[in-house]
Amino acid sequence: MSILESKYKAVRTMTRSLAANLSAEDQMVQSCPEASPVKWHQAHTTWFFETFILRPFLPGYRPFRDEFHRLFNSYYISLGEKISAKKLRAAFSRPTLNEILAFRAHVDQEMERLFSCSIDQEVARRILLGLNHEQQHQELGLTDIKHAFFSNPIGPSYGSAPMPKERTHPAYQLRWFDFEGGLTGIGYPLNAGDPLDFCFDNETPRHKVYLEPFQIASCMVTCRDYLEFMSDDGYIRPELWLSDGWDSVQQAGWEAPLYWERDSTDATGWRVFTLKGWHGLAGLLDTALCHVSFFEADAFARWRGCRLPTEAEWESAAIKERRHGNLLDTGRLHPTRANGAGLEQLFGDCWEWTASPHTGYPGYKPLPGALGEYNGKFMSSQMIVRGGSCVTPADHIRATYRNFIHPAMRWQFTGIRLAI
Repeated sequence: MSILESKYKAVRTMTRSLAANLSAEDQMVQSCPEASPVKWHQAHTTWFFETFILRPFLPGYRPFRDEFHRLFNSYYISLGEKISAKKLRAAFSRPTLNEILAFRAHVDQEMERLFSCSIDQEVARRILLGLNHEQQHQELGLTDIKHAFFSNPIGPSYGSAPMPKERTHPAYQLRWFDFEGGLTGIGYPLNAGDPLDFCFDNETPRHKVYLEPFQIASCMVTCRDYLEFMSDDGYIRPELWLSDGWDSVQQAGWEAPLYWERDSTDATGWRVFTLKGWHGLAGLLDTALCHVSFFEADAFARWRGCRLPTEAEWESAAIKERRHGNLLDTGRLHPTRANGAGLEQLFGDCWEWTASPHTGYPGYKPLPGALGEYNGKFMSSQMIVRGGSCVTPADHIRATYRNFIHPAMRWQFTGIRLAI
């Protein structure tokens, strides 16, 4: 079995494992416009392999069902009409979950037939893109089911294991790390001669940027830090907020991060919803803050007399650090606390908001054809987040990875690291 085939089977098995304890009813729910049903995630990732790999490259391939080509298209407009808007993905009770699982089995069987053939570099590149795409949807599936369970009045728990107890050592004190700046390279140094080397197109081309000297915080902002911001009337002080951020606060009525709810039984007056159910904030005060928008992150940074790092600053700080942390493989499914081991939490825990918009690097070229819609069409009105989260697969993240989110969105595991 080739390395590529082994990776294919591992990723597809992980998706099945993550959905194993969800009922068919669970997988039907779409609780906010940003989310998608878990059933849809399983079908769409399978559609990707059928559409971009099996149909064009496997002789004699017969699609599982022709209507799936439209039903599970997400935003690839050049491939033809989509059946419905994203916000209506939960409107379809059919095909059933069993049919979706049969679709996955069909595509897996045909991919096995493809792996028995000679695979050229273009096919290998598309398979790697499909696998990384599926890993993105593994994370999105967990993010979306968290919101679905939070929206359920009985507050179901995704994870059966209890939340690990936080270590009892004193709260870690934030420190600052100095960087000299200067001319530095950012972006992924793609090795075109290695068919298994992968990055997304928006990570390229690697290029030079000039950085002024800067300092970056040793760890992420904690729930304790953010509670102080809230106690100092952070949400009702317009001088702290960008104009669009202030409008979002007023229109949505924000007074705390997403998943925080008032609770008089907790010493802090708040409880927090997690993938493992409700927990009092008092026991999570020193964990990394999550589920805040870019606007909230920016307002907090202003309140502290700091700012958010640019993505170039973040990457230059992270590029030599070990790519490990509280990622999906730990099974924690919630941010943890810093432990004082230098510059930490760069990978895992929470995606970190940066001050940089999602635009193309100098010389950027999208992939040819419909695959060029993967990232390039979203280079407008979105902000870059870096570093992955507690639900990001460990072998999916890297220092050059550029994720992007609308600045008002809070349902993703997003947090804050300060810079000055």
